[in-house]
Amino acid sequence: MNENRENLLVVDGMALLFRAFYATAVSKQFMFNQNGIPTNGVQGFMRHMFAAIRQSNPTHTLICWDMGSQTFRNELYDGYKAGRTAPPEEMIPQFDLAKEVAAGFGFVNLGVPGFEADDCIGTITVQASNSISTTVLSGDKDLLQLIAPTNDVWIMQKGYGNYKRYNEATFFEEMGITPKQFVDVKALMGDTSDGYPGVRGIGEKTAIKLIQEFESIEGVLNNLDKLKPAQQLKIQEDLAMLELSQKLAKIHTEVPLEMNLASLKYNGFRDDAFAVVEKYGLKTLTRDIE
Repeated sequence: MNENRENLLVVDGMALLFRAFYATAVSKQFMFNQNGIPTNGVQGFMRHMFAAIRQSNPTHTLICWDMGSQTFRNELYDGYKAGRTAPPEEMIPQFDLAKEVAAGFGFVNLGVPGFEADDCIGTITVQASNSISTTVLSGDKDLLQLIAPTNDVWIMQKGYGNYKRYNEATFFEEMGITPKQFVDVKALMGDTSDGYPGVRGIGEKTAIKLIQEFESIEGVLNNLDKLKPAQQLKIQEDLAMLELSQKLAKIHTEVPLEMNLASLKYNGFRDDAFAVVEKYGLKTLTRDIE
């Protein structure tokens, strides 16, 4: 990616918030503020933001959020994310609080009902590609399919500021496929956390091998006779689910949203950052903004 180009840091808000919440929830450190609202997730979320900004040094920033659990994927498939448990009660008030605090620090929050944050992130990276480089920050490997010449994806590891950084070269080096082919791998192997099965009996290794050999699901289907009989049978039995899984796995990059770059400019913390920390009782952030 061009080092001299302006860079937009696009953050997967839910990924950061959930990671921050569960890092301290295990030991029940919920950090209630003066209003009795737990803040452990929000404070950790903001610290993740600060760490990413220190490392990526962006000229622009944006936080994308899921807007409720129902999206177009639920209409395609009833079982989509159906197995996910409800968030703990200490987490629920922190969803809105995280957005309020982020806005108080001058960050723009974005979400579109009916679409996931992933889809908004994908749309933004495509829209931005002509004018600005982008770096996506998430813990969700599904977003690796968005890697492009103008878009890197950083996957969070344990701790603050610790990322696995992917561009086209490092992704190919690790996976042996292109980011676009990753969608077809996901469709073949399915995704248990998202609740779609793909082709039963085909795991990640086999899926990668098939896509490396035949380039796409279409290529696999056109060459079924070259597969082992057991693989042929599995794919033929699950053809409809394979087609559906491909639609579920692919990030939608045409969400109806308008990107206003000028409003996303990052110039450091707003002058009233301390007032935000005081208002919401976010004591652990004090040292980050001094």
